[in-house]
Amino acid sequence: MRVLIVDDEAPARDKLRRWLSELPDVQIVGEAADGLAAASAIAAQSPDVVFLDIRMPGLSGLEVAVQLEASSAPLLVFVTAHDEHALRAFDLGAADYLLKPYDKDRLSKAVDRLRLRHRQSREQAPGQSPPLSVPLLPAVQLARRHVGPSDRLLVPQGPLGEGLQLIDAAAIHWLQADDNYVHVHTAQSRHMIRRTLADLLEQLGSERFVRIHKSAAVNLAEIASLAPLFKGDHEMTLRSGRVLRLSRRFKDEVFGRLRG
Repeated sequence: MRVLIVDDEAPARDKLRRWLSELPDVQIVGEAADGLAAASAIAAQSPDVVFLDIRMPGLSGLEVAVQLEASSAPLLVFVTAHDEHALRAFDLGAADYLLKPYDKDRLSKAVDRLRLRHRQSREQAPGQSPPLSVPLLPAVQLARRHVGPSDRLLVPQGPLGEGLQLIDAAAIHWLQADDNYVHVHTAQSRHMIRRTLADLLEQLGSERFVRIHKSAAVNLAEIASLAPLFKGDHEMTLRSGRVLRLSRRFKDEVFGRLRG
């Protein structure tokens, strides 16, 4: 199992690294000390498992989980010194949780469960349901229910998209799907992220965004005007002047949201 260690306290990372390094079937692929660095490491390293501290600067462990693509997220083990967070993590469907201070025996039990889940996920055929003996609960989706719609979104930065930055969700004008990617359009820039539009809209929430086409969605606050075209389609003009097509399939939802 390829493992990423995330904790803002160096002694906690050192202990976890030392104990995990003793296990022959565990490979530590990286460490991170805050939420933004954790998200960057997950994107770069594609670990099988992330030991994820909950309380961290910038982004909490739960906020990091919210930003992940639900269908491809690694197994999550939340690590915390706070009981209420530990119980919350367990309820979220995380692979496990570790309540600080934990001992080597408690870590060993968590790793045993991870081994089983990792092996079964590797043996699972595409589209096949996971074995009932070890249910794979949707940790990312359940995290979103607890955290609620994201006010911020992680997008690539740099000439080659080698880093990540947080942008305000309210600054997003519209979203354009492109196969397994989504182009995120703001007033000043466009960011391309490897996500599905459906998963991104689930994260950002339906209060702010509405789908206007099978491959596009807009920020409701950015809609300036609508003009009928033909066969139920409409021409949508955003406040920026950008003109988009509103499909008749989504017309009733858009008009209902604007009236509401």
